[in-house]
Amino acid sequence: MGQSLDLFASVSPDGAWTVSQVAHRVRAVVEAGLEPLWVRGEVSGFKAWQSGHWYFALRDRSAQLRCVMFQKDNRRLPMEPQDGMQVFIFARPTVWETKGELRLTVVDLLSTEAGGLWQQAFEKAKAALAKDGLLDPARKRRLPPYPRRIAVVTSPDGAALRDIIAVTRRRWPIAELLVIPTRVQGEGAEAEICRALALLCRLEQLDVAIIGRGGGSREDLWTFNHERVARAVAALPVPVISAVGHETDVTLCDLVADMRAPTPSAAAEAATPDRADVLADLGHLGVRLARALSARTGRAAERLDRVRDRLTATVERRLERHRHELAALAGRLDALSPLRILERGYALARDGDGRVLKRVAQFPPGLRFRLRVTDGDVAARAGES
Repeated sequence: MGQSLDLFASVSPDGAWTVSQVAHRVRAVVEAGLEPLWVRGEVSGFKAWQSGHWYFALRDRSAQLRCVMFQKDNRRLPMEPQDGMQVFIFARPTVWETKGELRLTVVDLLSTEAGGLWQQAFEKAKAALAKDGLLDPARKRRLPPYPRRIAVVTSPDGAALRDIIAVTRRRWPIAELLVIPTRVQGEGAEAEICRALALLCRLEQLDVAIIGRGGGSREDLWTFNHERVARAVAALPVPVISAVGHETDVTLCDLVADMRAPTPSAAAEAATPDRADVLADLGHLGVRLARALSARTGRAAERLDRVRDRLTATVERRLERHRHELAALAGRLDALSPLRILERGYALARDGDGRVLKRVAQFPPGLRFRLRVTDGDVAARAGES
């Protein structure tokens, strides 16, 4: 008891502590006596301030503790915790001197549910994309078989870009690679990727786009799980191949893209044909075309022969019919010929000018004329009647 009086006496002449002194001393005692620790509880009264700091209470059935998580720590998390969510926090106990309250300064926060906040944020964004039809398999576009211009959105310093360049040069060297550099993780990467995708939309004569990065932790790959980035990928005017992380990593960009590739190298292979295969196909195609042309030429020649035979037969039949018709006409003309009439005993009188004399009045006495008979002409003269 005397020691307490000595302690108070050392603080002020009247032996009393100020409120600030007590609060400061309690804070020092708490921070010295309690190391950072994991605490489990239910989030209550969550508020996110404009400064980026989070304030909430962590409670159980019989108690609650005030908590703060500063922006420099919470910006690493994919989403804000919701009231009623069961979480684990790793925090440093302290005392908020202004309020005289025990407070936990949170350094890390994990949801107790499977997958934690990361999985919950993923499912929430996925549901929003599905609601807008962006996960519908029917909207997937086919990749062009022979691309001439390929855009690559990735980090210029990563191994992913080197792999894509190497595979493309080996398989399809005539393709033009347009690299749109961007950060793929860390603060600001989300906005930077969206700007790169917006730039890609303005490129002309683009055939296909590849977006991605190499492997990493779930936190490293989280940029490609932002709903904003996924929507920007879905809005691209050309087919998109997403190649984020390794084969076991699946992001929202993978789900909205026209094709998912397990690695950047696989994305380059999917985007380009193998020139050796193309040359072999062209050779086989040339052989097939030559055979087909030869076969079609032979069939055409056979058809021409058949047509010629039919035309010849048709012409011969028509000529024969015309010969018969001509013979019949000739017979009729022959029957009407004056010579045939003469052969029946008739004669044809003509004057000196060759005019046919058909009336008695045309034969004055003494007129000399000629009579045409069957075998020639006979001179005659008209006498007195």
